[in-house]
Amino acid sequence: MAQIEFDNVAHSYLRHPRSEADYAIKTIHNTWDDGGAYALLGPSGCGKTTLLRLIAGLDQPTSGEVIADGEVVKKPSGDRAVIFQQYSLFPWLTVLENVMFGLNLKKDRTKEENLKAAERYLESVGLIDFKDSYPHELSGGMKQRANFLRTFINSNDLMLLDEPFGALDSITKTNMQKWLLNVREKFNSTIILITHDIEEAITLSDRIYLISQKPSSIQAEFILEDKHNYEFGSSDYIKLKKDIISLL
Repeated sequence: MAQIEFDNVAHSYLRHPRSEADYAIKTIHNTWDDGGAYALLGPSGCGKTTLLRLIAGLDQPTSGEVIADGEVVKKPSGDRAVIFQQYSLFPWLTVLENVMFGLNLKKDRTKEENLKAAERYLESVGLIDFKDSYPHELSGGMKQRANFLRTFINSNDLMLLDEPFGALDSITKTNMQKWLLNVREKFNSTIILITHDIEEAITLSDRIYLISQKPSSIQAEFILEDKHNYEFGSSDYIKLKKDIISLL
């Protein structure tokens, strides 16, 4: 598990910001605790991806600090898995080779042990029959499952998800959401999800942070204390969705 803290973080893509309008983010102070699932919800272009890039260490804040497990984030780390909407599979490798790529970078197991581990994981996500297929031979859902798996098996403490299901059709998207919920329950991972989909935020998270238009800040927080009360179509689900819409 992992804990992420934003200590008065502000960020501008300009070298010398002169006014508040020059900032993409200003100012956020917040903590995402171990084992939680958090959705950062807001319209396209509001700065959600910038927040994720700061957590991942892909960008550095203009001021303030991003802290992961007590250490200031200075650069990307294998402890923070990042999954974007675009599939990042190597097209010249098979599904099995893609999954094994990260495993083979580790020195604590033999290649034979990595092969057995990779096949177990592929079995668990229903891809074992496609282990010798190449990415272009897979459906969108299969590609994203392989993409998740390759990233996840190397770092399942913290998963940073940037609209990972946005390019999928509605049926595949629903199936992938269910799969992610099962993965999270099994490994008790900390998940930070970027989305502009209210229903996805309610389905996948324990807390929802509504992100304002630029310069981004946390406009509101919604705590889903008992997830069973927020099943699709329930009275709590409908009320929460209406409350969020009223603030957008």
